[in-house]
Amino acid sequence: MHHQQLEVLNAGLENILDSPQDGGKLEMIVVRPQKKQRETRLDCLLTGAAGVDGDHWSKGCWKKLADGSPDPDVQIAIMNSRCLNLLATSTQRWPLAGDNLIVDMNLSTENLKPGQKLSLGDVILEITAVPHTGCKYFSERFRADAVKSVSTKNAKELRLRGVYARVVRDGQVRVGDRLEKVNSEK
Repeated sequence: MHHQQLEVLNAGLENILDSPQDGGKLEMIVVRPQKKQRETRLDCLLTGAAGVDGDHWSKGCWKKLADGSPDPDVQIAIMNSRCLNLLATSTQRWPLAGDNLIVDMNLSTENLKPGQKLSLGDVILEITAVPHTGCKYFSERFRADAVKSVSTKNAKELRLRGVYARVVRDGQVRVGDRLEKVNSEK
């Protein structure tokens, strides 16, 4: 199985790498009201206090700070739409990945270093240093070989499983919005 999934990803790697370096597009917004629940939205409020409006991050995050509050470094989970499409095989299955923002953009460590800010709709996001790895649910939904295929050294550098970001300016986002790198020199 692992071999088959790896071959599918490798065959699609060139297409994934062709994702825009800047000016990517928000393809889907996914809210997780509770564990194992998924809702897609056409638009959504993102805030530093609650993350994605209605998402369980603020109530039941797997990574907590010393005071017990949810870690803002894992507030927003982002995944590349081209990679997810290979693993999920249809957009109807995209929400199962558990990522909040599905985007057509190059998420590699080379393109988006921790600290890189992105504008999306009215929001400013900041890429964090926490590695995004496949959880047991990702494995259950897309098979264990999917997790293995996005966990190779090269796949981790390309962030095929995705990346985490935190909200640094609250606002509204809509499907179709552009992700633009914010120049830190401004």
